[in-house]
Order: sequence, then structure tokens, then C-alpha cells
Amino acid sequence: QVQLVESGGGLVQPGGSLRLSCAASGSSSSIVVMDWYRQAPGPQRELVAQISNTGRTTYADSVKGRFTISRDGAKNTVYLQMNSLKPEDTAVYYCHLVTYVGTYWGKGTLVTVSS
Repeated sequence: QVQLVESGGGLVQPGGSLRLSCAASGSSSSIVVMDWYRQAPGPQRELVAQISNTGRTTYADSVKGRFTISRDGAKNTVYLQMNSLKPEDTAVYYCHLVTYVGTYWGKGTLVTVSS
């Protein structure tokens, strides 16, 4: 069983930065993709950024040029560096992991961008 633990959320002013971390523990040796989703109030969860086991990255148009996803394979940890934050970035951010045997979600970390 894989467990994902996120950290790094909080309150930040517009234009500020935050770095989210997500550490995977358990049987996570067959990782295919690690990514970050976010969910503002409402039913839809949006894919923010994704990194594959080959290092390929993709981003939502709304965060391109501001957010950077990276991973430390040795630590099974994925990071999301968020710069130039905007009020519309306010959401609960979820770490998501895809392996060859299943998919897993973290519990989420709240990011609030407000003055």
C-alpha cells in the first residue's frame, strides 16, 4: 500500500511563492507518473502539473511559466514550486501517483492566496 503525505501549503500574498512537497512511502517502486491536482470550491479537480518517470513534464496553461514540478527519485518525492501566485490559485492541492499496479491520492494541502 502506498501512502502520500503532502506539505507546504499555507497563506501567501499575491505575487508570493510556495513550495509543495509530496513524499510517497510503501510499495512505490513502480512509479509511472507523479502529479499535482487542485480543487477550488466546486466539483472539478484540475490537473496542474505532471512529471513522468522519464522526467517529462506537462503543465496546465494557467500555471505555465509560474509553476515548476520536479521529483527526487531516490526519496520518492515530488515537488511543486509555485511562483507569482494569484488569488485564482487558491485551492486544495492534491498529490497523485500512478504506478503499474494502482493510483493513489494524498489528502491534500490548502493553498490560499490573499492579501
